[in-house]
Amino acid sequence: MTGIVRKNFDAADETRPFEDGKGRLDLLHGEHGPVGRAVFEPGWRWSRHVGPIAGTESCQASHVGYVVSGRLKVVMNDGETAEYGAGDYMEVKPGHDAWVIGDEACVAVDWSGFGDYAQPSG
Repeated sequence: MTGIVRKNFDAADETRPFEDGKGRLDLLHGEHGPVGRAVFEPGWRWSRHVGPIAGTESCQASHVGYVVSGRLKVVMNDGETAEYGAGDYMEVKPGHDAWVIGDEACVAVDWSGFGDYAQPSG
């Protein structure tokens, strides 16, 4: 193992497309686990574009990440809500829906919850 690792999301180790072409998840696999960059296109909503892939009623991933661009609204199963925009750090627990606000793609980097994201639940 080398002391320095360099990877680029534009040449991701793995890419998982969302339903209806509404975005994708690019994953980089590292020694400390996966890091993901999600591109959520305008009109993307978790319950429509990832939920059918996951087979769950709400997102069961825990997210710790950073919003690079765009805006995202998150609604927890209990009704708690938050909006995130460019420059925001976010922590979101399992049990939520989310969608893009506006007509700009939302790009987010997550180093916690994207390892099992946008694939069938175990």
